[in-house]
Amino acid sequence: MASWIEDYALLSNMRSGPLVSRTGSVDWWCAPRFDSPAMFASLLGTPDNGRWLLAPACAVDDDGEVDLDRPGVTAVERFYAENTFVLHTVWTTETGTVRVTDFMPLSSRTALIRRVEGLTGEVEIFQDVRLRFNFGASVPWLSRFDVEESDESGEHTEGVLVGMAGPDAVVFRGDPLPEADEDRSKRRHAGTFTVAAGQTKDFSLTWFPSHSTPPEALDVNETLTATLNLWQEWSALYDPAATEAKLAEREQTKRAPTDAERAAELTVTQDAREDIIRRSLLVVRGLMHQATGGLIAADTTSLPEVLGGDRTWDHRLSWPRDAALALEIMLDHGHDREAAQLRNWLLRAVAGDVDHPSNVYGLDGSVVGRERLVDLPGYERARPVREGNTAGSQYQADVAGHVLVVFERLRRRGVQEDHLSWPLQQGLLRAVVANYEDKDQGVWEMRGEPQHYTYTRVMMWAALQAGVDAVRIHGLPGDVETWEEHRDQLAHEIWTNGYDPEVGSFVQYYGSTAVDASLLQLPKVGFVAYDDECMLGTVARIQKELTDRSGLLHRYRNLPQLTDLDDVEAFASSIGQDGFAGQAAPSISATLQLADQLARCDRVEEAVKLLDTVLGAANELGLLPTTFSTSERRATGNFPQSEAHLNLIRVLATLEVMQGRSSAQS
Repeated sequence: MASWIEDYALLSNMRSGPLVSRTGSVDWWCAPRFDSPAMFASLLGTPDNGRWLLAPACAVDDDGEVDLDRPGVTAVERFYAENTFVLHTVWTTETGTVRVTDFMPLSSRTALIRRVEGLTGEVEIFQDVRLRFNFGASVPWLSRFDVEESDESGEHTEGVLVGMAGPDAVVFRGDPLPEADEDRSKRRHAGTFTVAAGQTKDFSLTWFPSHSTPPEALDVNETLTATLNLWQEWSALYDPAATEAKLAEREQTKRAPTDAERAAELTVTQDAREDIIRRSLLVVRGLMHQATGGLIAADTTSLPEVLGGDRTWDHRLSWPRDAALALEIMLDHGHDREAAQLRNWLLRAVAGDVDHPSNVYGLDGSVVGRERLVDLPGYERARPVREGNTAGSQYQADVAGHVLVVFERLRRRGVQEDHLSWPLQQGLLRAVVANYEDKDQGVWEMRGEPQHYTYTRVMMWAALQAGVDAVRIHGLPGDVETWEEHRDQLAHEIWTNGYDPEVGSFVQYYGSTAVDASLLQLPKVGFVAYDDECMLGTVARIQKELTDRSGLLHRYRNLPQLTDLDDVEAFASSIGQDGFAGQAAPSISATLQLADQLARCDRVEEAVKLLDTVLGAANELGLLPTTFSTSERRATGNFPQSEAHLNLIRVLATLEVMQGRSSAQS
């Protein structure tokens, strides 16, 4: 059985991302890319769907499962090496202590290295390797070879396992190698070995194309040192003082903090904020493909937003709105290379069909194919398990707004347009005008009837405004009169149909009186001021109608008749506006967007309280899920989510500016 979602740690080589459980099992790994079929898929099934377990033998039961309550294990502690994705897990047992170090080399190969070091006494370690391809459907043919290797002590013989099935192959190295189980039906290699204080055992698993020869063995000491250095050098590019100065200048907010704000800031110290930002930046970098610049929404597919439910999505794909937000954040925090990669990815993606830009693309900017159902039991029996995402076939009219707005912000920072960027933006603007009357499915990818969603219409307005600014301010060529005409028509339409004076707020879509969390984005593109009375009324309704008992925020109310969002049984069989029964779990990202809005309205204490609530949903490694079940007190949804970490960085940056640290210290 898979561990709880929050019990997993992410590893990354910026091309793929294994997940390692607290109990020492690699239960998820898509190789060689984030969006490849999983090689280890027990996260969505059983150990027989593929895993790699390393744990003290005293913690493993007769079925090969780790039980931390068994006699012999006294403590388990895990942490990342500072500012890296090198994971340390320290096991303390009655006979001794060992440290397992898991990492992926930052090189051209797709490899996972696991080092077991004896710290005190002696510990017997159990290893269980179940190699699979294609989400567990393919069991590779395994061959064992004895290979002559050399080290400082001279020549010695090392055994390797090579497995292949179709286009995929792996080579497993280690001493001792696990042995094939005598029960062939188990289709695993397992065994035990003992590590004493001062001893080290290294194991590695490397994917390679089956038509190639197996890669040579790595020097683990050199590779580990290089991996630590590369991650730490990248992380050091973030300079908190420089970032704060940039943000304060752009926001033009420099004032001394109030007494309430001084009190509020004590709950999250400056050092803690910087650590949280560094870890979140690392998560975003870790989920960005090194070659293409595509940022996946999350490392997994089909982890349910409601435990046992069917809201299961493949988030190993790239959404332009995430890329646009990440572009700005990377630029603000000293990572210019990643910002350039994201910019170029956006251009390549929309260039595929500028007249009909998609709301989701593949890692390389390709069009997402049809969704495929995968034959796996699902996480805690939640099905279906999906590969691909049908959202790619939906019409979502906000895409052009995200692209045009971020490119306008780049121009204001002095980034010049090139031969490709402005013509593509003009193409997007033509598409906005051509599709002006069309309804869409909205940012929440609703499966009901299309609507004129207020947020979507505002993003169309923002796209046109960015086009107008490009001409009027920056002197670029374009059909500015047409853009101004449609911009003004949209503004009038939104204020007429998207704002309801009787309820005192903007509404989710024209003709509705409901609110949703997407309305929190309206001030961010300049349509309305953060502290405008109309926006404040909207925020008040969002807080009242979409907040659950823990303080976390739902994205929308799926069923109008559902008055208690915490009552998961109420109307559980009724189909709502998103095409599914019941209510989705609260969203981490939406909650952070509310915190950002509150901070910008000088409600810093409330913002910090919400921030603390969100940080309470993170695991001890600082990783955030997509959603969170308040009733179960468990993380839900795909994990970790890049948008949640991007919004966490943005909230912390807003608090820095609103609390006026620069002026307070000068």
